[in-house]
Amino acid sequence: MSSDRSNPLPPPAQTPPPARNCTPTLPGFTCGLDATLRVIAGKWKPLILYFLAQGGPTRYGELRRAVRDVSDKMLIQQLKELEADDLVKRTDYKEVPPRVDYSLTPLGGSLAEALVPLCSWGTEHMAQVSRVFAQRDAWNNKGR
Repeated sequence: MSSDRSNPLPPPAQTPPPARNCTPTLPGFTCGLDATLRVIAGKWKPLILYFLAQGGPTRYGELRRAVRDVSDKMLIQQLKELEADDLVKRTDYKEVPPRVDYSLTPLGGSLAEALVPLCSWGTEHMAQVSRVFAQRDAWNNKGR
């Protein structure tokens, strides 16, 4: 019986890194995550930021095609809110026909970078998330 006894203990369970302190520093927010979620609140804002981060100024039509299933009204509203929050810059070239493009401000760029780990998580777990959503849909349809 030749067994390796150099390490008799099982490998330690992987533990997630400790969460950084997320205490409020300004009145009105419970923590930094609260501030972040308020800025990106809405179904489409994270996607808009993601696609704008992919490369330079983007015309409205390009964004509309990239952010599938969004209505014109909602895309315009979300872009206006992102512009008001100093995350997106709108450049109007004052031409006929009209030409407008959108790009990230430095603040918007830093937020887009912060979203990268969420994007990576979604990519890594897409199959499992798809199964969970399919199960949820089946469960929801069962009661109808």
